[in-house]
Amino acid sequence: MKRNLWLLAIAQGLFLTNNVTFIAINGLVGLSLAPLGWMATLPVMGYVVGGALSTGLVAKSQTRFGRKTSFQLGLLVGLLSAAVCAYAAYSRQFWLLVAATVVAGFYNANAQLYRFAAAELANSAFKEKAVSLVLAGGLIGAVLGPNLALWTKSMFASSSATPFIGAYLALVVVALLSMAVLSFINFPAHVVKSKADSAKNVGRPLSEIMRQPVFIVSTMAAALGYGVMNLLMAATPIAMQQCGLPFSDVAFVLEWHVIGMFAPGFFTGHLIKRFGVLQIMGVGVVLNLVCILIALSGQDLHQFLIALFLLGLGWNFLFTGSTTLALDTYTPEEKDRAQGAINFFTFAVLALSSFASGALVTTRGWTLLNLGSLLPVVVTGAALLWLAFQRRGSHNARS
Repeated sequence: MKRNLWLLAIAQGLFLTNNVTFIAINGLVGLSLAPLGWMATLPVMGYVVGGALSTGLVAKSQTRFGRKTSFQLGLLVGLLSAAVCAYAAYSRQFWLLVAATVVAGFYNANAQLYRFAAAELANSAFKEKAVSLVLAGGLIGAVLGPNLALWTKSMFASSSATPFIGAYLALVVVALLSMAVLSFINFPAHVVKSKADSAKNVGRPLSEIMRQPVFIVSTMAAALGYGVMNLLMAATPIAMQQCGLPFSDVAFVLEWHVIGMFAPGFFTGHLIKRFGVLQIMGVGVVLNLVCILIALSGQDLHQFLIALFLLGLGWNFLFTGSTTLALDTYTPEEKDRAQGAINFFTFAVLALSSFASGALVTTRGWTLLNLGSLLPVVVTGAALLWLAFQRRGSHNARS
């Protein structure tokens, strides 16, 4: 079990290397190629829109082929799309870059299921810690992603004025490494059911699963928590460039942001077991609020650094907690549909936040962007309080 989990954590880290590199460079490459400045983050948006559009297809591939084959298929798509991104940057074709990131969304939607696969690789008593441990693998991406973008920024600079072509090509190598790692993981045996068996064990309709208060709150927390994190993170490279800060500072801030996202993975599961999932998610909401207050206090390097680090911590508590909370809302027969629905709503909010981040930071500025992020944070906190009162009322009724 531990061997499989550590390998899956490495795969998660390589997946986050891809994501962090995309966040670090797509907005800047987009800004240099886009016909209009507000279109700068459309390549970032394309990645999450592609993820949203792929959730149904990924759910079907997981059901038909099983975890391992579906994950490898996602990596193959990620590899090919990174190569097309490199060509788009070289040939200065903005819309080809956007299209390639949309296709790459299939890999994004696939790899977002690593955390759910972690729970299946562990026994029931260890599932919270398994989810947390695999998410902690993102630390690889925290270090490798920003530095990969920094090291390869000027590669092939003599052949094109567009920077970061080398970063896209490096992601091809990252995908190959991840395919090798996944080949050594022993996932639970995939059983292909006959149509008759599938008809007997379909579980509840998705609409019934989605009406559960716990499902509603866990999905809302995952989507809004991820959305706020993406809204601020995607805008950070552009905001820092507008402030005259060099890309080395951008890479430094993003590195510590992603460390904040995934370093707590080594102990978040323990905290959830000890204090309760809603309490830890509540701490995540508070950390997001503090992040916004610091971001509003100024635009020096230390303010970007501290705000983004706290944003990462808040995301970890919310996302690990929401994933743990969701595990009790569906049966094994219902998992593909339920997880697909969670990922769809998450990607839909991510798509909106990716577009909003570029449009707001280039037209209204960093301050208004942060003020706007207060609303989803407050809504998430209110949803957690509502569920806590719901659970307390149910407990008192049974007593």
